[in-house]
Amino acid sequence: MKRLFYLIVCFVSILPRVHGQSPALNKETLVSARAFMTPTEMDGQKAIRVVMDSSEKLFDQPTFVKLRDMNFTDGVIEVQVLSKFLPNVPDWARGFIGVAFRISGDNQNFEGIYLRPTNGRADDQIRRNHSVQYFSYPGFDFDRMRKDFPEKYESYADMTMNKWIRMMIVVKGQKAQIFL
Repeated sequence: MKRLFYLIVCFVSILPRVHGQSPALNKETLVSARAFMTPTEMDGQKAIRVVMDSSEKLFDQPTFVKLRDMNFTDGVIEVQVLSKFLPNVPDWARGFIGVAFRISGDNQNFEGIYLRPTNGRADDQIRRNHSVQYFSYPGFDFDRMRKDFPEKYESYADMTMNKWIRMMIVVKGQKAQIFL
């Protein structure tokens, strides 16, 4: 099964770097799945604005923009992400952004790491402890991981909305480590 590197996001601007490569972000190199993408400029840098398709009503679905023909199994993924709320966002929103990797060709199996920028500086310590989370789709979404493995695949990281966050994910074998 061919595995590709994908970006999974709700509201984000991204600048990818994979294995020392900095692929161009344009309609020829990116493919959208249940999301809308628009080239833009943020803080003087070229970026892609990605918004999850509003017809999606379920969480933890394969909604993303992916790099076309990027073969990735193990290695280092570096991206800069920035999350902003849309005007009609519900009050429970956390500004989910993230990276998915090792995704099957049909987009139905992948691993990923979520960031929840609003949790990073929340007053509630438990909520802060849910700032970063590993997941694996379809069988190990965030609800199942939290229920079956409480606190094991979630952690705190200092982050906030409307600020660039540098993510470096080191993937090797059965481990994926994130550095912010």
